[in-house]
Amino acid sequence: MSYEGISVIKTSAAHVVLAMTGASGSAYGLLLLKTLLQSGCQVSLMISTPGRMVIQSECGLALPSRTAEITRQLEKHLECDTSNLKVYGREDWSAPVASGSNAPDAMVVCPCTTGTLASIASGLSRTLIERAADVVIKETGTLILVVRETPFSLIHIDNMKKLALAGVVIMPANPGFYHQPKTIEDLVRYMVARIMDHLNIEHTLFPRWGADL
Repeated sequence: MSYEGISVIKTSAAHVVLAMTGASGSAYGLLLLKTLLQSGCQVSLMISTPGRMVIQSECGLALPSRTAEITRQLEKHLECDTSNLKVYGREDWSAPVASGSNAPDAMVVCPCTTGTLASIASGLSRTLIERAADVVIKETGTLILVVRETPFSLIHIDNMKKLALAGVVIMPANPGFYHQPKTIEDLVRYMVARIMDHLNIEHTLFPRWGADL
């Protein structure tokens, strides 16, 4: 996927947590990461082991297990400044995002597996991803779950309902077509733009409804 031609308005200094898990749709997460960094956000990134496997399978990007090396690889792949990026491991409990005393402004799990969905809904907090999500919920922050699965079972729907009642934004990876997409990248941009909207961060990823469609 090409990342050329992305225009972002630098208006934010927000701290956003981005978690990428093992669902299909890693292109969403990578473009979201680039867009957040270009917007000036401080980004705390967690990638699960299945998430790294999916990124390699879908995007051809092989990420190592060491966090410092992940940062270098992402900077090269995304071709953007990563000075505002901090990568954390699965059980890095010293990370600021593990405590409500240093909660982020928002968190996005993109893509989000139904397993991660279930763990967050159950409040298990077995990994840093789950704990960070738990912190955002209890501190009444913005948590967006970009769930990627089809079809949804009643178990999935019940978990989504439970989290929605707790104030979580459930945003399945369902791109629109009214902007007349010509490429897969157009579809990815649409979905990332909707995430950015719910983070209240300005962008120019695609034309809005009724505007130059």
